[in-house]
Amino acid sequence: MSAWLASVVDAVEARMALAAGAGIVDAKNPHRGALGDLPHATVRAIVEAVAGRAPVSATVGDFPGMPPDAVRAAVAAMADTGVDFVKIGCFPAATLHACIDALAPLAARHALVAVLFADQVPDTALIPHLARSGFRGVMLDTAGKTGGGLTHWQSPAQLAAFVALARRHGLLSGLAGSLRLADIPALAALAPDYLGFRGALCDGHARTAALDASALAAVGRAMRRGAALAA
Repeated sequence: MSAWLASVVDAVEARMALAAGAGIVDAKNPHRGALGDLPHATVRAIVEAVAGRAPVSATVGDFPGMPPDAVRAAVAAMADTGVDFVKIGCFPAATLHACIDALAPLAARHALVAVLFADQVPDTALIPHLARSGFRGVMLDTAGKTGGGLTHWQSPAQLAAFVALARRHGLLSGLAGSLRLADIPALAALAPDYLGFRGALCDGHARTAALDASALAAVGRAMRRGAALAA
């Protein structure tokens, strides 16, 4: 059964997500790119507000050039906030493999989740490398938020293969990228470990707007229906 992840910008939104039944609370700044990072003090406040009632993940910001030293430092600093998972975008740079190798020592101490981008020709051959490097999970998202959502860029067969490959290598799997209510039944049927949302939870479906209680409730209901159908 798939859980759902709600991206939040502060402790107030974290409490709203918990009340709606989110299985993972994700600290992310939608004003700073696909995986924009929040200030560490804000992330600590989110961790405190959640108080162990659900796992908390946090993004470390966008690093298109994938500089190993800078990414490693950002991951280490975010891990120190007390989050359960740290998410790292895997941008298609020449240094990507070196960056994954540089993160292996941190992966031995912290739960790291790699994010591949459906709109940037994701290299799923990275998944075995991530598993060997000690990563805990892998996620498929979109880097751009105006050129179509996940299902625009990836066919059902490609998404099913992604989830299956992650499972085969012992990694948690997540699907996200401008997901809508209508996407939930088909994606939940693929049985990823979680589906991730931000825009669908916001006022007017604008990912940079505030979370909306009615939108949160609608996603929660749809996820429960999807879980029941997939059971």
